[in-house]
Amino acid sequence: MVVLRKLPGMPGWPAALGLRLPQKFLFLLFLSGLLTLCFGALFLLPDSSRFKRLFLPRRATASASSSSSASSSSASSSSTRDTDLPRSPPAAAEPRHASPAAPRRLREKLRTAARMAGPPARTAPGARQQVQGGEGRPEPATGATPARETRAPFRFDYERFRRSLRHPVRGGRPGEDPETRARRMKIKEMMKFAWDNYKQYALGKNELRPLTKNGHIGNMFGGLRGATVIDALDTLYIMELEEEFQEAKKWVEKSFDLNVNGEASLFEVNIRYIGGLLATYYLTGEEVFKSKALELGEKLLPAFNTPTGIPRGVINLGSGMSWSWGWASAGSSILAEFGTLHLEFLHLSELSGNPVFAEKVMNIRRVLNRVEKPQGLYPNFLSPVTGNWVQHHVSIGGLGDSFYEYLIKSWLMSDKKDLEAKKMYDDALEAIEKHLVKKSAGGLTYIAEWRGGILDHKMGHLACFSGGMIALGAEDAGEERRQRHMDLAAEITNTCHESYARSDTKLGPEAFRFDAGSEAMATRLSERYYILRPEVVESYMYLWRLTHDPKYRQWGWEVVKALEKHCRVEAGFSGIRDVYTTTPTHDNMQQSFFLAETLKYLYLLFCEDDVLSLDDWVFNTEAHPLPVNHTNFKAAVQQ
Repeated sequence: MVVLRKLPGMPGWPAALGLRLPQKFLFLLFLSGLLTLCFGALFLLPDSSRFKRLFLPRRATASASSSSSASSSSASSSSTRDTDLPRSPPAAAEPRHASPAAPRRLREKLRTAARMAGPPARTAPGARQQVQGGEGRPEPATGATPARETRAPFRFDYERFRRSLRHPVRGGRPGEDPETRARRMKIKEMMKFAWDNYKQYALGKNELRPLTKNGHIGNMFGGLRGATVIDALDTLYIMELEEEFQEAKKWVEKSFDLNVNGEASLFEVNIRYIGGLLATYYLTGEEVFKSKALELGEKLLPAFNTPTGIPRGVINLGSGMSWSWGWASAGSSILAEFGTLHLEFLHLSELSGNPVFAEKVMNIRRVLNRVEKPQGLYPNFLSPVTGNWVQHHVSIGGLGDSFYEYLIKSWLMSDKKDLEAKKMYDDALEAIEKHLVKKSAGGLTYIAEWRGGILDHKMGHLACFSGGMIALGAEDAGEERRQRHMDLAAEITNTCHESYARSDTKLGPEAFRFDAGSEAMATRLSERYYILRPEVVESYMYLWRLTHDPKYRQWGWEVVKALEKHCRVEAGFSGIRDVYTTTPTHDNMQQSFFLAETLKYLYLLFCEDDVLSLDDWVFNTEAHPLPVNHTNFKAAVQQ
């Protein structure tokens, strides 16, 4: 352009005022065109632009915004079916790299993206969604009337959900033999004893120390309290301990504070707190449990702000900052942690209408499907930065266990429609059968661990859940495969029973080995303890329901007697430090999962099959029951 260049015989741009007349005319003509162009561009800016509001009258802006909002709403409603789970925005629309120190800003962006995708996103508790200038933002709730008409809020149709269940939650209580009922009542008494002592000495703390008669808080829950309360809620309800359930509910209503600032395990908060709250809402319909679950779920979202979307294992529930465990290889995330979110996060989306929870866990699947699996196996450590495996350690016990469990349970929870989950499970189990399943010299079947191609011939107590898992997954297989998997499930469960039967206390060690002439026994002092774990009785319960072989009830009753003899103390139940001595030392800890899992699975073992029927419910890895999606009750909208 002529006026921007330095012309021969004339000064540069700073001396423009010295231009000759023709040049001045061209300069003024250029300036007038530039001003006209800039002012006209205002009309092309988005209706929500604050810069535009500086120049245009408020009435004109409001009118344009109203028109834009109406057309957007119409397009959204025409593309949204209430028979489908709300779709999430494309991955590119998510602020995956947003600062973890700003969870509130992140949640606002996620909600905006979710609204673009279809149904309105759920606002945080205490906020409402308002439309201003065509741009919806959560604002603090006040008593004032909204300036613009709001879209209808999402509402989960609880009554429709309850009608979809095929069996009463607590069963029909048909006639049963007196011995079975007496054993069930004994387990109910154990639950009441555990709860009453927790309530007396540790209510509001996370767990009871029964020897010293005080509470334990620990550092896994980021400042959250009452882990035993949340874990016990659904067990109290199922056992019809009505007074105790009301005590627990009252604590949640009055004392359960989510405004905490501490370092929490993403995995433990999800399976214990969110799982327990979701389950209790589905069982009772009490809104307090749903609202707490949704609020807590939002606090976990910043953990997913990584280059791959694979969440880190530790999150500060106040600031939203997240990081990996210090002991995890090269800052990796753990398979059993990021792989054990799917059930709960799908239900968070169903109850809130916000697709972001479901999108987060579906992205985890996409990452896992892209990465190469050595020998078809899933190692335990994955980098949340690169999406690649960090080291090739494979275990069906600790660090890997519940990832496989959630694959088959995702399929079951979808009413057997989630074929991707079923294929991932089938492929993983095929690789496990081929490379990890072994038989000892004494004829015991076990699942070894795999370290870069070298087998470690041991099983952890945590791996004993796999008998029940394999039996669950066998139900819809072809006849030959079904029988092979049912046999495998029974053999693994028998091996885990042997680990109990071969100890002096008839309780199993933390890990047991198959080497140096030893089978199904701990060979190291550091593996001889028992901390009230549930995995063995979990498999007993599933194998009983799927086969009705009476030995599983008999084995379960042996566990009840051992717990009463060696773990029951004056003020609750305690783990023991050595299962190979008849006078064990107690560890002074009544774990919250003892009330959530161990006692619940034992109780269900002596119930009829329609109590928390497997037709209607799947159990998360903390034994909290979540419903199978028989219908589209999630799509109900309040007018």
